[in-house]
Amino acid sequence: MTIHPKPIEGRAWRLGDNVDTGQLALAEYSAQGVAVYARHCLEHLRPEFAAEVRPGDLVVAGENFGSGSSRETAVLALKHLGVAAVVAASFARLFFRNAINLGLPVVECKEVARIADGDRVVVDPWRGQVDNLTRQESYPASALPEHLRELLEAGGLVPWLERRMRDSR
Repeated sequence: MTIHPKPIEGRAWRLGDNVDTGQLALAEYSAQGVAVYARHCLEHLRPEFAAEVRPGDLVVAGENFGSGSSRETAVLALKHLGVAAVVAASFARLFFRNAINLGLPVVECKEVARIADGDRVVVDPWRGQVDNLTRQESYPASALPEHLRELLEAGGLVPWLERRMRDSR
C-alpha cells in the first residue's frame, strides 16, 4: 500500500507562460555548481526571486513551463532554493520528467491564472487538487499516476532505484 505524503503548502511565486530552462539555470553559470547557478535563477524574469524565495515556496506558472533545453540544472536550481513544488497550466515534457526524476513535485492545473503572486496555496499532487487558501478556492489538477508518485515518494529516480536494489537482495 502506498502512503501518500501530506499536501504541500506554500507561498506562490507567479510566473507567466513559456518560462524556459535557460531562465531557470543560466548557461553562463552552469559549470560553477548548483550553489552558484541557483543564485541566478530567474534573474532576468524576477530579479528578486533567488534572494527572496524561501524553503517551501511554490512556483506557479502558465503554459509550457520548462521549455527549452533538457538541462536538469533548471530543476536542481529550484530544489536548491527550497521550492517545494511547481504548479503550471502545462509543462514541457522533458522538464516534467526531470522534475519527477529529481524529486520535485509538479502538478498541471488549468486554473493557475486564478492564483496571484504571494497567495497561500496547498498542492496535492497525489489527489490532483490545488487549494488557494488566500481566495478560499479549490481547483482541479492532474493527479500523478502511481508509478510517478512512487518516484516522488522515494525522493526521485536514483533513491527509488537504490531502494529497489536494496529490497531485492
